Amino acid sequence: MIRLKSLDIMRGLTVALMILVNNGGEQNYHILTHSKWNGLTPCDLVFPFFLFMMGMSTYLSLRKTEFKPSLIIYRKIAKRTILLFLIGLSINWFDMICSGNGLDFAHLRIWAVLQRIALCYGIVSLLAIHINQRYFVHIILGIIIVYMGILAFGNGYAYDASVNIIAQADLHFFGYDHLYHKSPVDPEGLLSTLPAIAHTMIGFLCCKYISIAGQNVHSKIKFLKISGLVMLILGFFLSLIGFGINKRIWSPSYVFVTCGFAAWILSLLIQWIDRGEISAEGKNEANAEGKNEANTEGKNEANTEGKTIKIKENPITVLFLSFGMNPLFLYVLSEFLAIVFGTYGIKDDLLGLIRNVISDEYLVSLTYALFFVAIHAAMGIWMYQKKIFIKL
Repeated sequence: MIRLKSLDIMRGLTVALMILVNNGGEQNYHILTHSKWNGLTPCDLVFPFFLFMMGMSTYLSLRKTEFKPSLIIYRKIAKRTILLFLIGLSINWFDMICSGNGLDFAHLRIWAVLQRIALCYGIVSLLAIHINQRYFVHIILGIIIVYMGILAFGNGYAYDASVNIIAQADLHFFGYDHLYHKSPVDPEGLLSTLPAIAHTMIGFLCCKYISIAGQNVHSKIKFLKISGLVMLILGFFLSLIGFGINKRIWSPSYVFVTCGFAAWILSLLIQWIDRGEISAEGKNEANAEGKNEANTEGKNEANTEGKTIKIKENPITVLFLSFGMNPLFLYVLSEFLAIVFGTYGIKDDLLGLIRNVISDEYLVSLTYALFFVAIHAAMGIWMYQKKIFIKL
């Protein structure tokens, strides 16, 4: 299977959106904010999409090793997991340093986005090389069912941290000073990482099934659309029987709904971007479609496919590819720059300049966020053109 360009583009789109929604002003359009508790906004799709695609990338990475455990593989998994966690921790620490509290480790937040990504990657990778992947569906369902029980019997949907089992677990193991304080629960806390692991495994399985040898492009798209629809139906059904869609606690309905949307969007991107390339994966697939079809389509189709691939290297494609080929670097850069801009008044100065031209506060916030994304887009495009790809 050739590398799916659509996967890089979708990952790039996700990273660009992460930077956009994390860097607005005080007044933001509703679609550019996260749900306060139950509910789903476009912003709530960003992080789960990234986890879904990380599951896919994990499959592609480990497939090169035939999923056989070895000292080299263990080292690679351990190295990447630890580095991701430490980079995430360093972002939190850098924020404290810029605020003049760099030595106040008693108030260092332990959890955040990269820490969750690290745990999900590490655990799913170990499962992939030690457990027969035919049992992944059972493990996913087992995790979801157990987590549903935790939510049901532990007041997991309670907005009161004093009775919510998710909040209480984090308070017990890590203490109040090491947690996120703008929500009743830490949105990247310990217990809610369980369904996030199942989430990553779903992405892993989706990549496994669309990577089956000899499978044509239509089958790949069909699988993603059908599985996506099933997950959407299941997710919305769970939301109707008491397990509402909730990003903060990473609810079971949230897992299935966001994975369903991710599968559908990826299927559309494959259809739009990768169709010609996947159809030309090799002679086996071409033969499977039959010589008659190949002859009927003839040279004109070959030329059309070639042109299509070339046409799709347009500025928008290059933009999101540039984010998708260096997702970690650009995301981390955005977090550090956001801290610097916020701490030293650069953000306020830029917002002031924008207000001289635009009076609407919502539009001011959006303009600043787009400017912030543009800074990283320029860096990403330069790295992409120079073929500089930073990976752990």
